[in-house]
Amino acid sequence: MRVYLIRHGVTKGNLEHRYVGSTEEVLLPEADEPLLSLKKRLEKDGCRKPHLLVSPMLRCWQSAEILFPGEKQTVVEDFRECDFGTFEYKNYEELNGKADYQRFLDSMGEAPFPGGESKKEFSKRCSSAFEGELRKLMSEEAEAVFVVHGGTIMAVLDRFSEPHRDYYDWQIGNAEGFRAEVTEEVGSGRIRLKEIRRI
Repeated sequence: MRVYLIRHGVTKGNLEHRYVGSTEEVLLPEADEPLLSLKKRLEKDGCRKPHLLVSPMLRCWQSAEILFPGEKQTVVEDFRECDFGTFEYKNYEELNGKADYQRFLDSMGEAPFPGGESKKEFSKRCSSAFEGELRKLMSEEAEAVFVVHGGTIMAVLDRFSEPHRDYYDWQIGNAEGFRAEVTEEVGSGRIRLKEIRRI
């Protein structure tokens, strides 16, 4: 089974390097061209009518509509971006010098966001949802496209990549993504994503 993990197109908050989690943002007009370029690459790769799974955030289902116009989208609530708590929609310039932000930086991103999720909690939520959706589709050998957030993709690949690479190794830009082959280990039943490459 083949899957594609796609990050949504660019928003104002992305350009301003903000922590954009629960804030609803529309795609910027300049998001169209990179998404249409990605659409061509997906088609060239043979991906035309996949199962389409999306985060509930507007920026994700807008991106999915550009990539696969008119196709049914399945919204998965637990694919939403991390809860950034009091850091929501702020950027480095606004947070720099604040004690709680320095504590977060000193933890190398492992500490919970004040009033929000920790990386561990976020990763568990996303990877559990991803595995649940995959298991529904694996019996059909269906091709699936997940249009989600950068953090969601990082969490999933940190959990399921083989050979394994860590969370921060999987950072990608807007309208970029990965293609992977899904396997299930005989005996353990563990899901693995192999032959991962950029699309």
